[in-house]
Amino acid sequence: MMLWLRAAPRFATNLLGAGKHGSIHRLSRSPRWISQYPTSEIIVNVPETRVSELDSNGIRVATEDSGGSTCTIGVWIDAGSRYETPHTNGVAHFLEHMAFKGTKNRTQTQLELEVENMGAHLNAYTSREQTVYYAKCLSKDAPKALEIISDILQNSTLGEAEIERERAVILREMQEVETNMQEVVFDHLHSIAYQGTPLGMTILGPTANIKKINRHDLLDYIESHYKGPRMVVAAAGGVNHDEIVKAAEKCLKDVKITYDGVKIPEFEPCRYTGADMRIRDDDMPFIYGAFAVEGAGWDNPDNIPLMIANTIIGSYDRSQGGGNSVTSRLAQYSAEQGLCVSYQSFNTCYKDTGLWGIYFVADRLKVHDFLMEVSYNWNMLASAIKESDVIRAKNMLRTNMLLQLDGTTPICEDIGRQMLCYGRRIPIPEMEERINSVTAKQVQDVLHEYIQDRCPCIVGVGPTESLRDYTTYRAWMSFWRY
Repeated sequence: MMLWLRAAPRFATNLLGAGKHGSIHRLSRSPRWISQYPTSEIIVNVPETRVSELDSNGIRVATEDSGGSTCTIGVWIDAGSRYETPHTNGVAHFLEHMAFKGTKNRTQTQLELEVENMGAHLNAYTSREQTVYYAKCLSKDAPKALEIISDILQNSTLGEAEIERERAVILREMQEVETNMQEVVFDHLHSIAYQGTPLGMTILGPTANIKKINRHDLLDYIESHYKGPRMVVAAAGGVNHDEIVKAAEKCLKDVKITYDGVKIPEFEPCRYTGADMRIRDDDMPFIYGAFAVEGAGWDNPDNIPLMIANTIIGSYDRSQGGGNSVTSRLAQYSAEQGLCVSYQSFNTCYKDTGLWGIYFVADRLKVHDFLMEVSYNWNMLASAIKESDVIRAKNMLRTNMLLQLDGTTPICEDIGRQMLCYGRRIPIPEMEERINSVTAKQVQDVLHEYIQDRCPCIVGVGPTESLRDYTTYRAWMSFWRY
């Protein structure tokens, strides 16, 4: 299991779907700035995303046949750490680790040999809202790959010896994650932004939980969450939709649709709380931190303007140079004044909420000036944004959107996430039209709503003595208003 694949949906802004870990709007919301031209008039010759639903259990099958000799196929499940409790936090990720340890039909060795003999690559990851199992293989082997994934989902043995072995692996992984400061900062950011709610918990879970999770906990999680209506089979590349549907009907027919004897999981909205956290360590050379406000959920019509604003703020890394040539005013000023080592704006979305802000690495003596400049730039965009900046950001956003969909795996991931978030795949031409139709005034209005006079969340790890008290940063959210 590749760590980067698991981590990406947690933090990275995804232009087309829910992370890391889909798309932006649900059409029924009828955002006020969507073009009046029907989407059918701008649809070009792009592969169609075909969708079917299995009669037996409601599993949706979504495919995009773009030709070629390879494909990516997998199962996306609406289940992640958000559906855990403080006592079970870490079970979803633990279950992902147990995925390839053997089933009732295949030992671990047989499973590995079968996958290797196909020349396929099998993988999985867990995010706060989704669990994913997928394979990249030759197009002709797509049905076989789906059968293997289905066997893993339904028949994993979850042996005690394997559980103990993976327990040690996860504990080592947790130690490794502690050295990744971006992950550390974002975990802390979630913990203070969503205090007392499932989104405030980490994906890996606390050490105490990992040490006591047992086979019963894993089976209970499967029985509670792996249900037909919460699962999507997605495939992209050289795939035949009817063939994939037929394979899904055969392999996944035993997946339940009911919650017999199991408490039906309830989706509870997670409240946002403005707060700050400082973890002081004077031996660290820099401060690693985040400065954020509450953003929009996936189906919120404010999401595209927030993403455009996120693109305008941009990113900067002094080790890569070019600070004076980039279009972001914050990047230019940071380079000129040496305010930070690097920063990266982000827009992390969930079903009903999100975090919009900036992750940074700064010198201890410059961090206060940098955060002041961030606050000033945010409020300036909310007060007097330039049309030229919005046009440039829209072009960059469309380019990034297309670049992210280069390959069968990102397309397949995009299909799976969008099907879970919106119940459909939003076509690229429709998404481009939505981006094109946003004006500077609309971006400014949305930023005014989400930024000005709002309570931020601030996290700092390292030599934090220069960070001011929370009231200072809270006051900045309204101080710069014109």
